[in-house]
Amino acid sequence: MFVFGNFLGAVARVIDIGLTLYMWVIIARAVISWVNPDPYNPIVRFLVSVTEPVLFQIRRRLPVSLGGLDLSPILVILAIIFVQSFLVRSLMELAARMG
Repeated sequence: MFVFGNFLGAVARVIDIGLTLYMWVIIARAVISWVNPDPYNPIVRFLVSVTEPVLFQIRRRLPVSLGGLDLSPILVILAIIFVQSFLVRSLMELAARMG
């Protein structure tokens, strides 16, 4: 039981780190969109290829544009914060009870 608690805690931590990194990638994509980025720049291409599938799904399902301002990155960041607050914290508490 102790080993499973440690494993669950490690999984929760990895999920937390992954979500935090993805949140920073979303923020970088939003900041870069404020300037006119070179679409052939490898960094810009990476940011777009990693974030566009998620942002496109949000834009497709919800009208998240306000006067030409795309609010989908804000919704994704809020969803990440929710998942970190709910799922990761729940997994950490479960792991602590098992350990």
